[in-house]
Amino acid sequence: MKKLIISLFAFVFLLSGCSIDKPAEHVTREITTEDKAEPVTTFIPKTLKVVSVGDSLTQGVGDSTKSGGYVPYLEEQLETLKGIKDAEFENYGVRGNRTEQLLKRLKAEEVKKSIQQSDIVMITIGGNDVMKVFRENLSNLNVAVFQDEMLDYESKMKEIIETIRDYNNEAGIVLVGLYNPFNTWFSDIQEVNEIIKSWNNASSRILSAYERSVFVPVDDIFADSGNSLLYEDYFHPNDKGYEKMADRMFEVLTNGETLATLTKGEFLIEEEGQ
Repeated sequence: MKKLIISLFAFVFLLSGCSIDKPAEHVTREITTEDKAEPVTTFIPKTLKVVSVGDSLTQGVGDSTKSGGYVPYLEEQLETLKGIKDAEFENYGVRGNRTEQLLKRLKAEEVKKSIQQSDIVMITIGGNDVMKVFRENLSNLNVAVFQDEMLDYESKMKEIIETIRDYNNEAGIVLVGLYNPFNTWFSDIQEVNEIIKSWNNASSRILSAYERSVFVPVDDIFADSGNSLLYEDYFHPNDKGYEKMADRMFEVLTNGETLATLTKGEFLIEEEGQ
């Protein structure tokens, strides 16, 4: 563990002024036959309303076009589906937000109103919660410290989901997982991977308790890419990284009847030309 402490101390101290949000690990919610919406006999293309909330991965830090990170890529892909005339995104991502800050932001009237009118709510959160633990425990870093803090994260994550459900019980909820922010620099330190995996597993378990929710893993996308998908800060995705994230989100959303289930049968999965 000494290697982890010494290696991370200099690196985290150097970046202590930056807000870091890091997703990773795999697991999507299994949608049962009970979840499946009744088929719609006549499909008329409609506008899919999506609200994006969370941290810098939603804001799009590292996106050279400053157009919202994954949003424009996913928007374009969703609009290839026959049932979607337009995909309208409202982006409320704020760099540096942790779960407790997202909870406060959800209470803003503008955000609340947008969620009430949405078909899907997409979330990126948790990376800054993990980094907070790193910064506050540099002299005593161990897996147990992160396990303790994860309990608080789980509690707040449940409150986030329930707040969204309280605003709109019909909207689908999509949570993007964490990736290892230190993978490029400290790929040989297994404790970091274990921590990220544990937090992702916790997120997946939480979502599995709610209908019309799905977890999107992205850790594997960044795990073997070196720094080719990262911005110059080596933490946030670059343009290609956000495009890869959008690809994974679209892949999960269009897997089987996932999108139809999330939206209670309102939108087709079939792509144009099929």
